[in-house]
Amino acid sequence: MSAAPVERGHGEQPLIAEADRIMERLPGRRVEIIGGQILVTPSPDVAHSRALKKVTGPLTAAGLDDLETEIHQGVGVWLPSGPEDYAIPDLCVVESDIDEYLIANNSYDPAVFRLVLEVTSSNWKTDLQTKVSAYAEARIPVYVIVDRKHQRLHVLTDPAENDYTTHRIHAPGEIVTLPESIGAKVSLDVAEILEAGQPTRTP
Repeated sequence: MSAAPVERGHGEQPLIAEADRIMERLPGRRVEIIGGQILVTPSPDVAHSRALKKVTGPLTAAGLDDLETEIHQGVGVWLPSGPEDYAIPDLCVVESDIDEYLIANNSYDPAVFRLVLEVTSSNWKTDLQTKVSAYAEARIPVYVIVDRKHQRLHVLTDPAENDYTTHRIHAPGEIVTLPESIGAKVSLDVAEILEAGQPTRTP
């Protein structure tokens, strides 16, 4: 892999400059640029965090946060879909030398990402549609979606052009084994993750 850091002033990046202004005005929001469009995601609720924890546990237990790979939340991936495009997945598994592959705007070469994962929020269509194309075009090998809206877990693999050629949808009651290309054998309990992602309502 050979992605050299790119230094650019915001004068040459009007969308990134506007994204930065939005983040200053709306602290806690996730701001991304995909397909030349600025996308703003609401701050996650605590159930969103619980779902992430249920995924992170098996990944960590499998050794994916040691030596060759690392597990991170909120790390930007630079996208080939536009000159200023980047996305910030909820969780990712990356090569441990990721620091060497900074491109711009705290975002890194997609070549060092083995897996990206999103937990859906109110703008769930972004994760199920827009980001499928974006991550596939970036050739990220595995994309997992915890679909809280429809109570499903999606595992997308084999990126080709702007889509994944393999898209498996799993329901509660299933145990999903992720591709070992991420660096280890990892199984996820769909029901456990989706249940954790459901908000607890009080009367």
